[in-house]
Amino acid sequence: MGFMSEYAKIVAEIVRQTQTHEDTLPLRNEACRSRFFLQPNPAQKVCLFLHGFTAGPYQFAPMGKFFFRAGYNVLIPLMPGHGKAGEWSSNNPPPLPTDPQVYQTFVVQWLQLAQAMGKQVVVGGLSTGATLAAWLARKYPQQIYRTLLFAPYLHNKIKLLDFFVENFPFYFEWFNKDAQGNFGYKGFSIPALRLFLEMGQEIQDRASESLFAPMFILSSASDMVTSDRDHQILFESALKNQPITWYHCFDKALDIHHRMMTKMEGNDYQDLVITLAKAYIDSDLTWAEVLEIGAGIYRGKTFDYVVTELNLGDRVSPDLSVMMAVLNKQTIVDVCNP
Repeated sequence: MGFMSEYAKIVAEIVRQTQTHEDTLPLRNEACRSRFFLQPNPAQKVCLFLHGFTAGPYQFAPMGKFFFRAGYNVLIPLMPGHGKAGEWSSNNPPPLPTDPQVYQTFVVQWLQLAQAMGKQVVVGGLSTGATLAAWLARKYPQQIYRTLLFAPYLHNKIKLLDFFVENFPFYFEWFNKDAQGNFGYKGFSIPALRLFLEMGQEIQDRASESLFAPMFILSSASDMVTSDRDHQILFESALKNQPITWYHCFDKALDIHHRMMTKMEGNDYQDLVITLAKAYIDSDLTWAEVLEIGAGIYRGKTFDYVVTELNLGDRVSPDLSVMMAVLNKQTIVDVCNP
């Protein structure tokens, strides 16, 4: 009973402190407010989701609601410097941090809070939020159960843009600043993005020699911001030391762009993204075992038959069948015909 009472106190204090802080900002709109989906009792798993650059917690609201209904606790905090109301322009850019330690301290604090909300912590992020999630996965591999990296920002897809981000201090406005579902800032000062480019480079440089928490990297061939090739390189490097590392790149035919988390932002396959995420979290398989299942299906067996044949039933989420249906067939062919 004492533990339950302590849990209730933690929940109430997180909500109170967050609301008090955000009430003083003020916020651009309510969509930018931190979102919490919290069970009345401690949960087995807790998700900490980190939204993208210049955006807000609204990006993870659909996924957060889904995992809450599945019994998880969900925390979606507003990132430092984000979501503030103001007349932002090139002469008065939004107050985004330019020191990586601001973000790193922030996400470590939220990781510690998440640990008080459930036994197994899942950290996920989109774009620069995924970069921070990857940083946490390398820094605290023993404390994180699973990591979900949605289009992590490691480099720009157009490499020439890396040069501009690294060297110029100008103000940039998003080309899709007035797009549906964009409730965040419409522009930013380049140094505020530069720190994520540097963080992404460091993650890639150290990936092959580091132990990461288990990671699922989701990419898209239609993403014009980040590079699916960079994502695959990170996957291959991390896999050397962490066998429970998965990778999937959405086919170009699905037209899933960089902002892949919500229908509101233009992804008609929002539910597919959520289903693959749940398949990873609820399974306990190495990448080699995933490919072994795929190879069995490629040879004409059903998903259920292969799972039973390999004696993997208690380690496989039923949602994995969806991933096997969309998994890159060439990957499976290469396994079957080495």
